[in-house]
Amino acid sequence: MSPRLMSLRRLISLCVSVSLWLFILCVLRPVCVGAAVAVASSAQPPVPQPFPRPGASQPARPPQPPPQQPGAPPAQPAPSRPDAAPTEAMLGVPIYPGAQFIASYDAGRGQRYYIFGSAASFVELVAYYRTILKQRGELVFDVPATHEFDVGRFREETMAFPPGVTIKDYQSDVSQGYPNPKPGGQPARFPTLLQIVPVTEK
Repeated sequence: MSPRLMSLRRLISLCVSVSLWLFILCVLRPVCVGAAVAVASSAQPPVPQPFPRPGASQPARPPQPPPQQPGAPPAQPAPSRPDAAPTEAMLGVPIYPGAQFIASYDAGRGQRYYIFGSAASFVELVAYYRTILKQRGELVFDVPATHEFDVGRFREETMAFPPGVTIKDYQSDVSQGYPNPKPGGQPARFPTLLQIVPVTEK
């Protein structure tokens, strides 16, 4: 083969390979550039929003709590600990003399009720509260005997229990009374229990 023919072949093969590389470069360039832009844009932090300008719409403010309805009773302060004995001022009614605080329970709707044990009989407790509260109350159960005194206003929309005093007889032919939960406490059993729901409004 003549040197001239060999040079021509080299030139043709070089042109073909350069054309092929140019073709590949033209096809792949947009794909590579798009991928590079996507990577670069994902690596950049988001563009900060401008500060509000005068006259521009302001972000919505959180709704204000509704004002307290007039005539709604102020909440009575609860004892600092749920197991702390309440005072008569907090309950709004007198505690029978000598009655021992047993426990308090969440009644719901922000109310608590307080349980006291008494060594006095059911009849003595009913007579005491009739005199102190100046009302007869109501015998709601015969067995076990349960007597209720409603004291103060009951607001169904905000209260779970009506304020007042409930007396329950725990002494019968089959029971010597409610066991004293305090180890070694006296009396060992309470013949009568008091439940007091604090009076917030009379």
